[in-house]
Amino acid sequence: MTTASVPRIRTAKEWSDVQLLHALEEAVETELNRHLEAAREWMPHEYVPWSDGRNFDGILGGEAWSLDQSKVTDVARTSLVVNLLTEDNLPSYHHEIATLFGRDGAWGTWVHRWTAEEGRHAIVMRDYLLVSRAVDPVELERLRMQHMSTGFEADNSHSVLHQIAYVASQELATRVAHRNTGRASGDPVCDRMLARIATDENLHMVFYRNLLGAALQLAPDQTMRAIADVVTGFRMPGHGMPGFERAAARMAIGGIYNLRIHHDDVLQPVLRHLKVLEVGGLGPDGLQAQQEIGMFMGGLNDQAARFEERREALLARRRTS
Repeated sequence: MTTASVPRIRTAKEWSDVQLLHALEEAVETELNRHLEAAREWMPHEYVPWSDGRNFDGILGGEAWSLDQSKVTDVARTSLVVNLLTEDNLPSYHHEIATLFGRDGAWGTWVHRWTAEEGRHAIVMRDYLLVSRAVDPVELERLRMQHMSTGFEADNSHSVLHQIAYVASQELATRVAHRNTGRASGDPVCDRMLARIATDENLHMVFYRNLLGAALQLAPDQTMRAIADVVTGFRMPGHGMPGFERAAARMAIGGIYNLRIHHDDVLQPVLRHLKVLEVGGLGPDGLQAQQEIGMFMGGLNDQAARFEERREALLARRRTS
């Protein structure tokens, strides 16, 4: 979902990343304190049905995995693997944000806290998947090795504003994907686990969304340009994993994450909360970026409507076949 390249009109004054980091430090500290007050401690081991576990085949001579052992639905199984592989790439994400935001002051405290919280997600998901035999453990490990060996690099230019704009939407997209996967899983244990993870992701989204709002006040034209670039070129962080396109198609048809969800439940809430399309007093570049966002969202809504028609037709054929 990208738009054609449009010539950009630059304003005379632009903030450097270093200037922005210093100028946003107070907002980061405010949001960090809010986050720490709102976050609740939870233990990954409490969400795993350990009594269901048994040895796999291999050096311990247990039972080999087979599909009939899995309690979750097919679409949830696909989504769980994608979601876990995404969480597994945490070292790359930490490198990206730590390099850009720094490791000192409120920025550094947030970077490390965010990383620690995200680490719990991979821990509890992997433990659940293996103990409940929801997925093939051999395939899962091979995919993890392949995906992590590739790493992750942000799509947009490595600027502070682009990164903030990206994660503001990405954290919400992840929350939505986890929550929809839990609902579609058919397993109350899985649903409860993913709801707990989604709560964390929502707090992360609020942190970045509010920080993006502060950036809009500070540097409206540059921030609007960053939002436009991210909105029109958004991709989930797991897009580089093996078999992602096929998995994404299954998840889209299964109602886990698709164009309609992306438009209605991810982009629109962030843009509406920040009143992005209502911001006034912009310079030429900011105004152009704002117009690009409006045009793109209109086009995305049309694409989502066409996708829904195709999806409903496909599901109808499946029901009658």
